[in-house]
Amino acid sequence: MDIRVFLLAIAAITVGLVELVVGGILPVIADDLHVSIATAGQLITIFALVYAVSGPVLLSLTAKMERKKLYLIALSVFFIGNVFTYFSPTFTLMMVARVLTAASAALVIVLSLTITARISLPEKRAKALGYIYMGISSSLVLGVPIGIVLTNAFGWRSVFLGIAILSLGSIALISKFLDEIPTGHVQPLSEQVKALGNKKIIFAHLATMFMLAGHYTVYAYFTPFLEETMQLSPYWISIFYFIFGLAAVSGGAFGGSLASKIGSTKSILFILGAFALSLFILPYMTFSTPVFLIIMVIWGALSWSLAPPQQDYIIQSDPASSDIHQSFNNSALQVGIAIGSGVGGVVYNQTGSVTVMPSVGGIIVLIAFICAAISLSIAVEKTRSRKAQKQTVYE
Repeated sequence: MDIRVFLLAIAAITVGLVELVVGGILPVIADDLHVSIATAGQLITIFALVYAVSGPVLLSLTAKMERKKLYLIALSVFFIGNVFTYFSPTFTLMMVARVLTAASAALVIVLSLTITARISLPEKRAKALGYIYMGISSSLVLGVPIGIVLTNAFGWRSVFLGIAILSLGSIALISKFLDEIPTGHVQPLSEQVKALGNKKIIFAHLATMFMLAGHYTVYAYFTPFLEETMQLSPYWISIFYFIFGLAAVSGGAFGGSLASKIGSTKSILFILGAFALSLFILPYMTFSTPVFLIIMVIWGALSWSLAPPQQDYIIQSDPASSDIHQSFNNSALQVGIAIGSGVGGVVYNQTGSVTVMPSVGGIIVLIAFICAAISLSIAVEKTRSRKAQKQTVYE
């Protein structure tokens, strides 16, 4: 693997840690800042909202800035935001710090993706993007247990100090090993906004959003699912989460490798179809722990496999606007997480049972499959149209 891609993946891991790490230490933060747990939970909400919006906006506003310089500025702001979090004496100031870290993290992630796409050979691009997403998924999955361990040992503020130190390491490595990257052709903001009218890519974004929504409809309530269906103790639930996390971390690399072998379009449909199937059969596999673990590992690996082929497909579909579309696709991912968590909550409140959630999640993923199929059919239709036009001119 290109050492530069490896360094970008490390930076993605660093900034990704800060998003969900709060989830596992909310009671401690709430107690220290003298707010309720529900109020402290807004630290996650504000981060997700700012992250989803700021990525595309900041990418457009900084379109003419040299990429390495912009990357280092974003990492520096991220460092400042975490130091600010470490010293925040009140909840209000911590919310301000979360806005800083969310905006800068969103820019770092989308720059990691766009820079990786530029420095990678076309035939290796999907695989390289898979490594970036492996970094993102590993930070989201492993951030919570890491945060709990550090909090128990050194207090919750040490978590953000540690992330700040890691970001300094990323700044040093990027400064030394990443060459300057020119902006290339920059479309005016008005043209970038018009690019959102591309139905083919809009349906690709919707596929990303609905897949993550279907996933988090189940994953956000996986603990009560395991308690209700398999009567697992907290110890074994943590083991299951760890196994799931390892599978999810491998998902990005799997998706990238699959796209390199069979192509991005085939990979997208295969992953979405297999993912929906894994959710539908999940509740029926609880009769046997080994069988359930196999299906759970497949579910976990597929949960982060779509992104690399999807990003590669977007780049191929609209190269001129690929940067802004990569950013929007990353935002769609965040919106999907929020939607899925909300849908899961509604289903749980209405039914009082978590056993139906995998079926609901599977249906939502089927919607993602339909969106992807529509996007791909538009792509095929446009290709046929161009061939017909060429044939007409030839005749």
